[in-house]
Amino acid sequence: MIRLAWKSLMSRKNIILLIYLSLSLSVLLFLGVQRTARISRTSFSRTITGTDLIVGARTGQLNLILYSVFHMGNAVNNIGYDSFRAIADRPDVDWVIPISLGDSHQGYRVVGTDNAMFRHYRYGNGRSLEFDVGGDFSESPFDVVLGATVADELGYSLDTRVVVSHGSGKVALNDHSNLPFTVSGILERTGTPADNSLFVSLEGITAIHLGWEDGVERREVRVEEALRRDLTPSTITAAYIGLKQRGAALAVQRAINNLEGEPLTAILPGVALYELWKIMGAAEQSLTFLAGFVVVIGLVSLLTAQLAVLEQRRREMALLRSLGAKARDLFRLLFIESFAVTFAGCLTGLILLYLTQALASGLVRSYGFYIEWNLPDATEWILLGSVLMMGVLNGLIPAIVTYRRSLSDGMTVRN
Repeated sequence: MIRLAWKSLMSRKNIILLIYLSLSLSVLLFLGVQRTARISRTSFSRTITGTDLIVGARTGQLNLILYSVFHMGNAVNNIGYDSFRAIADRPDVDWVIPISLGDSHQGYRVVGTDNAMFRHYRYGNGRSLEFDVGGDFSESPFDVVLGATVADELGYSLDTRVVVSHGSGKVALNDHSNLPFTVSGILERTGTPADNSLFVSLEGITAIHLGWEDGVERREVRVEEALRRDLTPSTITAAYIGLKQRGAALAVQRAINNLEGEPLTAILPGVALYELWKIMGAAEQSLTFLAGFVVVIGLVSLLTAQLAVLEQRRREMALLRSLGAKARDLFRLLFIESFAVTFAGCLTGLILLYLTQALASGLVRSYGFYIEWNLPDATEWILLGSVLMMGVLNGLIPAIVTYRRSLSDGMTVRN
């Protein structure tokens, strides 16, 4: 019966090929949307890992995660440096990473921090920031470490002089040309906001703002004068906190939120990222619905083609009956044909998914999406099984019609 079904399909190979391709591309799109959503969700949640708390001025947790991690938007207020040091000196705090925002360079965010950023910041599966060339800040406050995208797009290398602009706009209205920075290192690509950032020391941030009041330069300060001044910052924008025991996160969060003297907000990064992703879930569901609709169209095209040729195949069925085939054999024949086309479409769609993944892996990595080369997960197996089941049920309709006609036609086609 399988050989007969194969020969029957080959006798109509042109239309079967079109249906097969349509179904394969439909399955590719359906699985591709699901896998893209999964990769996006995973990469999104791994933008920052290993950090137990993020602290900023009193605000909502979504706003805090957006400006402190993704460098989107601006802080409502800053944290006093004394409050930051008080948090850092807590006995349950293992390490702290200060974050100071507010300046830019040709549209890329400048992040004031210290060398703790390169020692403790983690992303992905616990990966740390690695240097492609150079190293972190030296004793000079005018070192700058570039993200991979910044270095590539602007063509910068070690020892390049970089002038930081006041504000976060792409067009620089006020810059700090009197106190340029020198590139001390370039990071390897991470696929996180670090790629689009320039990292300078907190002392460097303080130095370039000497002589500025209310966002306007009142007096130009030279390098020699800046180096003689106390460059300890008075405020920072946010801080990443690592605890000695992760189980203490909720207690420390509560203590920071109730800190006397300054209203602060401490958030759990994982919870904030999950809440942020939920807002984006509507778009994911819409794409899934559209992809599923495409699969349904592919199955309907298969059903339409099978029903369209049934009238032409009545003579073929009568001939098979004359050769001894029973009505149930004809039922099985059409059922096997439908199953074979659907199974081949699902298998080819899965193969195309991995081929597309291989071809696009380099591109999506540059956008921060890390592809794990695993077998289909449970959701993808369920989706494939659902498509195959729908294809099998789809094949029952022409099989039933053929079965009923073969009983009435016998070995002679009735017009």
